[in-house]
Amino acid sequence: MAENKSKKLPQFNSNQELVEFFDTHDLGEYEGELPEAHFDVDIKRSHYLVSIDRDLMSKLLEVAKEQQISVEMLVDSWLKEKLIKATSSAV
Repeated sequence: MAENKSKKLPQFNSNQELVEFFDTHDLGEYEGELPEAHFDVDIKRSHYLVSIDRDLMSKLLEVAKEQQISVEMLVDSWLKEKLIKATSSAV
């Protein structure tokens, strides 16, 4: 079985030189020269897809554009407001 020998990574004087080098070279050939990366992933949010009527979506897009926010932020904000009202009136 042949050993996986990686090439020796040259020295670079700038990040730009590094970027230009890997524009024309395969990163996999220098695998042994790269430091091992360790990091934790902590996903706390979930995204859900919800079907919205075409006309309603058009109106949402207009309002979001007027308020200079994304439709996602607009809908999230409005749903939170409605839920607060719904849960406070239920008590």
